[in-house]
Amino acid sequence: MAYFVLPGRGKRVYRLAIARRIVDSSARGARDRSAAGHARRRTRVLRRALRPPRRLQIGLGPWLRALPARLPDPALTAALSRLDPYVRVAYVLRIVEGMPRYAVRDQLIELRVRDPWRVIRAAEVVEVPVPRRADRFEPALLRPVRTRSVLPFAAAVLLTAALVGALLTTEREGPREAAARGLSLVAAAPGAWTRGARSLDVWPARGDLAGDRAFTRRAAGAWAAAPEGRRPDSGAAQLLYAGRLDGAPLAVMRSGGRLARYAPGRLDVAAIGADPSAPIALGGGRYLLAPWDARPETLAGRRLATSGGVTAPVRPGTECGRGPLFHLGSRTVGDLGGARAAVLGHRAPDRRPGGRDGQARLGRTARSFWERLACAVPAPSRPVSAAMAFDFWSGTLPHGGRHADWACTRFTYADGGAAAFATLLAAEPQGTGACDAGRPVSGTWWRAPSGRWYYLAAAGRGLVPHAEGVRRPVTRDRLLRAGGVPGTPVALTAR
Repeated sequence: MAYFVLPGRGKRVYRLAIARRIVDSSARGARDRSAAGHARRRTRVLRRALRPPRRLQIGLGPWLRALPARLPDPALTAALSRLDPYVRVAYVLRIVEGMPRYAVRDQLIELRVRDPWRVIRAAEVVEVPVPRRADRFEPALLRPVRTRSVLPFAAAVLLTAALVGALLTTEREGPREAAARGLSLVAAAPGAWTRGARSLDVWPARGDLAGDRAFTRRAAGAWAAAPEGRRPDSGAAQLLYAGRLDGAPLAVMRSGGRLARYAPGRLDVAAIGADPSAPIALGGGRYLLAPWDARPETLAGRRLATSGGVTAPVRPGTECGRGPLFHLGSRTVGDLGGARAAVLGHRAPDRRPGGRDGQARLGRTARSFWERLACAVPAPSRPVSAAMAFDFWSGTLPHGGRHADWACTRFTYADGGAAAFATLLAAEPQGTGACDAGRPVSGTWWRAPSGRWYYLAAAGRGLVPHAEGVRRPVTRDRLLRAGGVPGTPVALTAR
């Protein structure tokens, strides 16, 4: 027990020797023989194993000479060492020692854990390497550790009996299985999302292959063996989905801010962001929903079929494949080319700058606007979690031009940060540079149907555009029109 709870540092021989030394030093003779005394001793062992003093590494000779010939396999301890220390304690007590949940709770309270039930639930969903066969130490072959403390032989036997299952036999593995041993794959409890704050951590593992350890091990191994820069953020990954889509197996895993989608022969890795509710694209137009989003609706307001948290195929109705997808409660999500659907927002042209934005479903006009805009803006270079399109000017372009809209689209990126870009939605849409969604103004050189060039600029409601570097500027209805040589630098402001 002490060996498993120790932090995962150093060689096995030293860790096992330190574990035995901790148990030796915790002995209190006859006082430990009662049930209450045994519980007190276990608490002393756990406290020292959680935070072993450095002095325990000095003078380990007697304990090193008393080690058994066969040492515990490192796979289990490597997986446990990546857990939170108290989760590791709960796992050892609950799974290795087989203690009932109430006894584990009492022990964690003795260790001054504030929320023991949360720790126990986290430990119960941990997945660690499963042994093919488990062996016991043979008590008769153990040599007692005799130091000045004179540990009785019986105590040494009890210590070794606590290492049941520690010796794991290993077999030859392929490179991916070997890599998987270094990546612990865990899953949240099915009802974890109902008992606390909503986050990605409480998404359960769904799909008909979630219990197929051979498949999920291959998926974990493929991710662990990925090139530098695409590997998991840590030594543990959360399984979100493992199932068949159109007959093909697929696994979706998350580690920190990265998401991996694995299919045999292919691995895609992307930023996932911290949004607890954004649907995850599985491919084929299907999306994995947050467990609390149970009733998605189509853009027409009809219920969108789901099975096991996965939607029926749904795709944007645009030529470029980007745009609004479906409604989720008070928000509308769309595909902007990332690993997760992004929440889409819209501001009408009559909206004054500086107003606060709240989540709201896109109406028919807003969806139509996004269907034009999604194909006009360049594909984001980074995954986007939310996008707000401010249609800050709408009207007819001069000199024979047609109706047009000027939009300032603010992208909030999944990996942090934000940026806003302006787009003139005319007969031939064109990007017009960066913009400020709070005080939108943008300008560009534009060619009229007559073939002549003009400089055009527009600003949001309550603002007037001003340009320097052009000839004879005229402003009407917040649209500035001027002459000049195309490509001439222009200083544009709004006030």
